[in-house]
Order: sequence, then C-alpha cells, then structure tokens
Amino acid sequence: MTAATAPGEREGPRSLDDAKAWMRDRLAKRVHPLGLTDPAATRETIEALQGLDGERWAAAWVATGDRFFAEAEAAAQAGRSGTARDLYYQAYGFYFLGRFPCPNHPAKEASYEKELAAYRRFGALCDPPVVPVSIPFAAADAIGEKIVFYLRRPTGIARPPVVVMWGGVDAWKEEMTELSDTLLRAGIATIALDNVGTGQSPLKAGADGEKQFLPVLDWVAAQAGLDGGRIVLIGRSFGGHWATKLAHQIPRRLRGAVNWGGGIHYMFQRDWIEKSRHPDSYLMELVETRCRMLGATNDEEYAEGFRRLSLLDQGLLDQPCAPLLIVNGKDDRQCPPADIHLLLDHGSPKTVRLFPGGHMGFGPHTVPTIVAWVAERLQAEAAPA
Repeated sequence: MTAATAPGEREGPRSLDDAKAWMRDRLAKRVHPLGLTDPAATRETIEALQGLDGERWAAAWVATGDRFFAEAEAAAQAGRSGTARDLYYQAYGFYFLGRFPCPNHPAKEASYEKELAAYRRFGALCDPPVVPVSIPFAAADAIGEKIVFYLRRPTGIARPPVVVMWGGVDAWKEEMTELSDTLLRAGIATIALDNVGTGQSPLKAGADGEKQFLPVLDWVAAQAGLDGGRIVLIGRSFGGHWATKLAHQIPRRLRGAVNWGGGIHYMFQRDWIEKSRHPDSYLMELVETRCRMLGATNDEEYAEGFRRLSLLDQGLLDQPCAPLLIVNGKDDRQCPPADIHLLLDHGSPKTVRLFPGGHMGFGPHTVPTIVAWVAERLQAEAAPA
C-alpha cells in the first residue's frame, strides 16, 4: 500500500494469484459471488483458472457448469426431479460465475445464455416454482421491448403481500433466489427483476431509470392473486439507489423500501469514483461493469452518468418517503457511509442497521434483519432466523 492508497483500496487490477486468494476466502465464507456453488467443484475450478481475461475466465467456469448440466439432464430423464433441480442450480451457479461480473466478452455472453437456460429448468422444478413473466415496455431510450421477471407465490395464501426486488451491477434477478426462499417462508410473494442496465433490463441506467419498475408495480396491482396494496421494495447493492428513489417518488403506493448498500449522492461524485475503482471488496472489472450498466464508453461518460444519478441534486431527499430501511456494512468501500448520514439529515425519519464488514454487511444476521423488518411492514409472519 502506497501513501496514496487508503486501507481497503488497491492501486490497480488484481493479479491471477491475488484473485484466486480472494476467491478462496470468499468461498470459505460462502458469500457473494462464491456462495452458490458446490465448494469442492468451485475450489477445483479456481485452481484450474489460467487467466482473468474473458475467454479463459468463462471457459473454466463453463466447463464445470456443463458437467453439472449434463448430470441434471440425465437425472431429469430418469425422473429424479429433486436431484435434477439441485444439479440445474449448480449448473446455473457455475454459468453465473462464467459471466461474472458482467458479460462484457462473447465467451461471458455465451455463459450468461447458459445461465438463463439452466435457471429456467431449475425454477420449473422448485416448490413453489419460479414462474417467468414478461410484460411490454416502451420508452424513447429503451433498448428492449419487455420487462422480464420471476414470480413466486407462497403456498396456501390466497392474496399474499409482495416484495418486488432487484440486485446491483453484478447480482441479477437469478441471484435473488435465496432471499426469495426466505420471504416465501414468511408468507410473502416475490418478484425478482434485473436492476436498471443489467441482465435483461430494457434500459441503460439514466437519471430516470426508475421508470423500468413502475409497470411491474402496475402489473402487481392488477393481479387478483396478489395483494397490490401491500408492497415492499428491496434494492440490493446498487439497486438500493432505485428503491430509495421510488420510496420518495411514490410513498403512498408502498408499505416500505429497503436500501441494502445503494448510493444516494456522494457515491456519484468524482472523488468517490476515483477512490472506488479497485476496492478490496470487489474481485475485478468494477468500473467496466458500472460502465456497461450506464452505457458509458469512457471515463468522462462514466463520471457524467454517475453525476446525474444524485438524489440530492434531483431535489428528492426533502420529500416525504415511504418507511425506509438502510442496511450496509460499516466499512463499505464501494458505497460511501456518508450517503447514509445524508439520508438521515433529510426528509422523513429512516431506520438504519449497520453490520461489521464491507459492502452490504454480509453476515448471519443480515437477511433475518431485513426479512423481519419487511414482514412487519407487510404484517406478515416473519421467517425464523
């Protein structure tokens, strides 16, 4: 670490050896992005990695994913649906790693297509199932004509309350499965979709990207089998930005919103952009992944795209907002803690829970805390911790 490099930051991209060490540590802790896949097969794939470039990175993970997918297909043909489901999930998880953090290379794009296919097969075998839904979307700056999301309904509840949730720059709707499982056990239906500018999102992340979520809320309100009067939003990582914005824009339509590690204002300033280029908490290609989300092709477009996202500059923070829970790690290097203080200094009172560690505060109490708060807002039965 040089004098110019603060704790928790690096001077540049990781070497292959450094990346492998980071992945081994995350695998041992079972946290994102190494919390989904079989530990032994994951460890074997990490050791076999020959490089971090898109071609070699994707090849290693896809090879392992293909092995699990073939086993899943054989199990499905033999009528062993439970085994097939679990094997499809493993295949999905390895394909997810193959496109991680974003499909910015043809080999990673191919891995993402395999990820979607394996996840669909997994979801069809789940109980309750993961049901793909698509609805039309139109906007002048749209890059797609539909919004794709996954619906899951708890068993035995005629009109359950609903959590509409999305991820960040690298964890997308498929990566919301474990949180969905926990919410379902609390009697809450879930809708998982991609954050603006990621996955199958029909938009790049402009200043008005929240318009992607409004048709989904309208769709929920029109469903006889869902309680559209009881909705909470959960925005994970960067997605917390949009959950906070919607909490200020449409407070009467929401029972609450959760900002789980998202930026508000300071995250989008040039000094923080420079500080957060290579945080220790991120494996690789953070700037490239953010740029892909924004549709930015160079540093100036990246900085300008971020600048336009400031909710302080948009004049929203002094407006009333729906009940808002802010969750993060105390030592986040991707999203500045100053944004939390800014939220507390403006508008309606908020609830804050900070956990030890870095971005998102991953730990044994994080998800139970979020689910208990959400269940209280929705007057649903909280899942056991």
